[in-house]
Amino acid sequence: MSEAGHDLHTLFPEHGPTLHALKLDNAHFRKVAEDHHDLSSQIQRFEACLAAVPDDELETLKKKRLFTLDEIAALIAHEEAA
Repeated sequence: MSEAGHDLHTLFPEHGPTLHALKLDNAHFRKVAEDHHDLSSQIQRFEACLAAVPDDELETLKKKRLFTLDEIAALIAHEEAA
């Protein structure tokens, strides 16, 4: 899957204004979003065979990326409930 498929605005299209507000006002959100971006970039390089990685390590990276998405979703929900 391309990196564009893991862009937060693509993954959470109905939450654009909330994503924008969180990026401006929430340092923790910015850190988690940066971690998600870095993980997605690593995974994309590995899947494109630009760097070799064992399958179990790739799966670990994908699980970490899913964890960041869960945290981002929780932050979005918290922001919108406030």
